[in-house]
Amino acid sequence: MATSKYDLDEIKDANGMVRTHDVTEQDLSLNTPPKSHISLTQIDAGDMYRLGRKQELNRNFRFISIMGFAVVLMGTWEGQLSVSTFGLIDGGFGGLIWCYIGVFIGFVFVYASMSELASMAPTSGGQYHWVSEFAPKEYQKFLSYITGWICVMGWQTGIASIAFLAGTQIQGLLVLNLETYVLKRWHGTLLVIAVSCFSVIFNTVAAKQLPMVEGLVLVLHLFGFFAILIPLWVLAPRNSASVVFTQFSNNGGWSNLGLSCLVGMLSPVFTLLGADSATHMSEEIKDASLILPRSIMTSLFLNGALGFIMLVTYCFCLGNVEEILGTKTGYPFIQVFYNVTNSRGGASTMTAILITLTVCGCISNVATASRQLFAFARDGGMPFSRFLAHVKPGWNIPLNAVMISLLITICLSAINIGSTVAFNAIASLGVASLLSSYIISFSCLMIKRYRGEPLPPARWSLGRYGMLINGISVAFLSITFIFSFFPLATPVVPSTMNWNVLIYCSALLFALGFYFVQGRYVYAGPVSIVKQL
Repeated sequence: MATSKYDLDEIKDANGMVRTHDVTEQDLSLNTPPKSHISLTQIDAGDMYRLGRKQELNRNFRFISIMGFAVVLMGTWEGQLSVSTFGLIDGGFGGLIWCYIGVFIGFVFVYASMSELASMAPTSGGQYHWVSEFAPKEYQKFLSYITGWICVMGWQTGIASIAFLAGTQIQGLLVLNLETYVLKRWHGTLLVIAVSCFSVIFNTVAAKQLPMVEGLVLVLHLFGFFAILIPLWVLAPRNSASVVFTQFSNNGGWSNLGLSCLVGMLSPVFTLLGADSATHMSEEIKDASLILPRSIMTSLFLNGALGFIMLVTYCFCLGNVEEILGTKTGYPFIQVFYNVTNSRGGASTMTAILITLTVCGCISNVATASRQLFAFARDGGMPFSRFLAHVKPGWNIPLNAVMISLLITICLSAINIGSTVAFNAIASLGVASLLSSYIISFSCLMIKRYRGEPLPPARWSLGRYGMLINGISVAFLSITFIFSFFPLATPVVPSTMNWNVLIYCSALLFALGFYFVQGRYVYAGPVSIVKQL
């Protein structure tokens, strides 16, 4: 029987929902209801059938919950406060603001391209699946495999990075409130482990409530924004508009101001990165091929607006930059909060809001990293793939992948005890990894478009502007990818070197080695099971 991806009326239940475990050709031809009781829409079932996938995970996410998931993980306005140091050193006030606008425009093209891909193939595999399906045939297997490893490493180190951010912010509060407290690296490691374990609880025993939690955290994200913004507006002394919008600085010692601003561009890039997290949850979203791209674009515009307002406000209220950067708390925003409120209690309350939202971002990061790990293992891309791809019956979550993600985070956090520089180098791998995975994915799509080859149907399509938007995305991403490896300042010494380039290249070499030793024999790539309808 000829069946299109949307022609699945035969297996719908009385409520119009398709109940399926594995939508096979036999199911479609014999009109036999599949055995599982996992519900999904008619179009979701068609997508899973085309992708050749079993529906193993519960589809609990709707538009608000998955948008909240992406918004909180990106944490743009929170991130502007937490990582503004890079931009203040390289670029100053003017550099921070104008680079933010430029980076935001760049990411509009990036996430538009990603949204179209997500609508074509809404799968937890995300980038490595898109590369497998759209790359030139002779390179599909190799490029998909390398992209899968890049994404795994990027998202796994991302958990440690966000947990470290939350942990060191807690230490900053201790420094502010306890004059006798001395920062110890092992304290930070224990806090990283604590934050990670807390996040895993929400991704295991409380997994069924995760969509509801993400919706509630979205509300906290919005109310927290005003809880920080209003005191800054009301209580803080102001810099002049000319200082905020036109004063640039080159404290990194670069050869010219333009180069300094490009190096400081990492601040807004870090805060606007990560909306692809929602794509790795696509097999848990109802009506994913439409809800997913809408949530990606909505999260970008919502976070982009909030982030810009917070950044401008922060620059107006910052005061003396050198004094703020020299704060003992380790985070300039904590010192700003204290200067504004002139109260340890007030500054602690404002900081606690950011810490809470950062921890919530870690919860989302654990979910994303574990789903991406599960998907790649499902295709045989990882060592012990069968174990990592196992979905615990009744739980309907990749429990093994979640627990391995926790173990990896604990191991990475232990590096901080020996050297914070080494830990930061590994933790920063996430930025370069995600950027490069985007570049490869969009480039493959461009090649397919250039050759005039047919693309899968998409309910969220770029139409005739697709090639132009994809091209702008790749150009923008290539620039940001290069500057993600630059150190903050010159001259460079071992303690100030950006070791990200060494870690990234080492990770790539490891992936290449594993491909030739094992991957090429056991990994076929998702394209091998995709059905052409």
